Amino acid sequence: PTVISIPRIGVEAEVMTLGTNPDGTVQVPPLEQAHRAGWYSPGVSPGEAGNAVIVGHVDSAKLGPAVFFSLGSLTKGDTITVSRADGTRATFTVDEVRAYPKNAFPSELVYGPSDVPALRVVTCGGVYDQNTGGYTDNVIVLARMTS
Repeated sequence: PTVISIPRIGVEAEVMTLGTNPDGTVQVPPLEQAHRAGWYSPGVSPGEAGNAVIVGHVDSAKLGPAVFFSLGSLTKGDTITVSRADGTRATFTVDEVRAYPKNAFPSELVYGPSDVPALRVVTCGGVYDQNTGGYTDNVIVLARMTS
């Protein structure tokens, strides 16, 4: 994937390829590139059967609002388009937006198998915890490919 577009919240962002950190956690875009999203490349590519995962920051202390600042305001029926390296596009329709505490992250829901092409868009949410330097929750958009 090269670009993610979410018209309802004004997102038109480049997508970088990410993997996993040495501790097994999913990489995120560097904070100095908080305007970009990241595709979890060990998973499927958007448009293939399975859950494709795209992650991004909600904000940063230095840069303010980031790529997925308004992700939590999406609602059922909103569209997300992912442009692919071959020039084609996959369009997804939002089914649901959920928030989970980070200590109860639904790994199976996000990274588990799916018989149909689906998209999971993940960012931070909840309350910012000064002690940990991060947010308490994750916001997860669940969407299915519609064209």
